[in-house]
Amino acid sequence: MSNDDSLVFAIDPVADGDATDLTVSASDGTRRHYRIRGGDQHDYTAFYDELAADFGTRRPHVVETPPDAPSGPRWKPLLVDNLCDQILCGYGDPAVVKTDEGYVLVATSNDAPDAFPILRSGDLEQWSLAGFVFPEGEHPDWALAGTRIGDFWAPEIALVGNEYWLTYTARNRDHSLSIGLSRAEHPHGPWIDNGAPLLSGGAIDAHIFVDEDGAPTLLWKEDRNGLWPRPLAGFLREHPALIGDMFDSEGDRRTAAFAAAIQPWANGRRPIERFFLMQPLIGAAVANWPRVQAVLTEAKQSTLLEAMRTPIFAQRLADDGRSLIGERAQLLENDQPWEGHLIEGPWITRQLGRYWMFYAGNDFTSPAYGIGVAVSDKLYGPYVKQALPLLRSTSEWLAPGHASVAPGLDGQPQLFFHAYHPGTGGYNAFRALLTVGLAFSEQGVGLR
Repeated sequence: MSNDDSLVFAIDPVADGDATDLTVSASDGTRRHYRIRGGDQHDYTAFYDELAADFGTRRPHVVETPPDAPSGPRWKPLLVDNLCDQILCGYGDPAVVKTDEGYVLVATSNDAPDAFPILRSGDLEQWSLAGFVFPEGEHPDWALAGTRIGDFWAPEIALVGNEYWLTYTARNRDHSLSIGLSRAEHPHGPWIDNGAPLLSGGAIDAHIFVDEDGAPTLLWKEDRNGLWPRPLAGFLREHPALIGDMFDSEGDRRTAAFAAAIQPWANGRRPIERFFLMQPLIGAAVANWPRVQAVLTEAKQSTLLEAMRTPIFAQRLADDGRSLIGERAQLLENDQPWEGHLIEGPWITRQLGRYWMFYAGNDFTSPAYGIGVAVSDKLYGPYVKQALPLLRSTSEWLAPGHASVAPGLDGQPQLFFHAYHPGTGGYNAFRALLTVGLAFSEQGVGLR
């Protein structure tokens, strides 16, 4: 391997069933052959770990040990394995609500045949499966479903009047991420879908906040962060001389050069595989975020720069839950160093007469992922963020994220969130359910 950090790569992919045989050549004469054994996260992680060893590109973050977080109240694990064979990847994006009958949890299921497990507990210790929002074969007609086809993410339940509403993310038949809404008389279902998305075209992570007057408001994230990695790779493919201006380390420069080479092939993969292929570039870009944005600004790449903003919006829901009314308002966007290229997963709780928004920032598969907080005197803002994340990775749990808030057994607010076991991470990797107490004050929110 040369010490020249301006390598140019060429790739030659050959499909072999679900696998791909990939030949990678570099301008220093190095040539290696790889086999990507499938289209899952672990297949690409293994490939990129081998590539890093051979070419000095960025290593997958799951093989690295994150720094330990500051000491404080320990997080309590609630669910650390799959309760049944139908739950395939744990409890990502967990939404916990407290009802008259106890606690109810709904969670992301990704492409599992049975979408959105519903769990119940009376004591936050013992949990049992109450069913699924959409059992196999009962998905809404508008949503794509099936292994390696569907993406069922981030369900949330809210009591609106005398009816339970459930919002969720799924892929529309045009493959865009969309937000749907279903309703039921009981939080265990059965759930009756609206029959069409509330929002389409790259909207995810819906949250319903019901204010004191009973009016429901929908919050969501505009999913722009999936729009820039491949275009950035394409831009660098056309302008390789700018790689050195954007990226500080030799490893990140080589990572960017490889992303530029593999981008045309990535364009033809299924959506989640495109993300897997661009993950090292995302990591490199976030690590060099001010430089990347400065170079794109100088190059007048306004479309790319706009895609690197991920706003969270809010808009009033109609009383029947079938449409949005009034004007939408932007409440937050990624503007703190730790947030990197995105924020997502909003959840609002009203405490001390104020509106506290918990949200996640950075790449959900990365140890840099964490949970932030913003507060406002009014539902529609302006919101002021706490400077540092409330939760971030520790040596025991990685990438805490996408939180919900519900009263604990003592009636005090609890934060419920997911995290990965060390050495793991990624789409369809297991995510555990954890909790920690919250303490609100005029100065902010902390842990107890």
